[in-house]
Amino acid sequence: MKTVFVHPERCIGCKQCEIACAVAHSQTKNVFLAVFETPASKPRIHAESGLLLNTAFPNKCRHCNPAPCQLACPTAAICRPADYPEIVYLSPHKCIACGMCAIVCPFDVITYHASSMAAGRPAVAIKCDHCIERQRLGEVPACVESCKVGALEWGELNEMVKSARTRYSEAVSVAVGQVAPVMTPSPAIIDAWHAYGAEISQLKTRGEKGV
Repeated sequence: MKTVFVHPERCIGCKQCEIACAVAHSQTKNVFLAVFETPASKPRIHAESGLLLNTAFPNKCRHCNPAPCQLACPTAAICRPADYPEIVYLSPHKCIACGMCAIVCPFDVITYHASSMAAGRPAVAIKCDHCIERQRLGEVPACVESCKVGALEWGELNEMVKSARTRYSEAVSVAVGQVAPVMTPSPAIIDAWHAYGAEISQLKTRGEKGV
């Protein structure tokens, strides 16, 4: 299954992914013209700032399976396309803005705004569609393409997880190698039990020898 894998330790909160996402879902697909569109195109990914400088997390739809939002939608506005069944896709023209999908979403990634795909409605649900139109053209999601620090990676999930796991293991090995080993003293109660055991062993040996 292909997906967008997030490396939160690399994210600096520059929001390039948000801009690229909004442009990719605009009518003109042009960064200079998209800002003049009505209604304005909104991003489907949200890079929220962390507690420290240059820390953030790019939060987006995980395309759950089963997807709570799809199960909760009363108008079948959320479905899985036949050519990309791993994507949880939302059809804006079917949305009635009831809010059920946002309520059940465990990652809080569904927002409500006016959309050019649902003309005349004040607001409809907006969520990540894994840039399905770009994928159909053989391109990667816009957020991944725009990320300059490699915080967003596109590929097979298991392969990316294995790569990340290997990288973290190597980092831990290097860190451990730089720390001098320190003998941790045993708790006093453990030492007392060891001494008690040694004394019992000596008494038993003396008894066997008839001392």
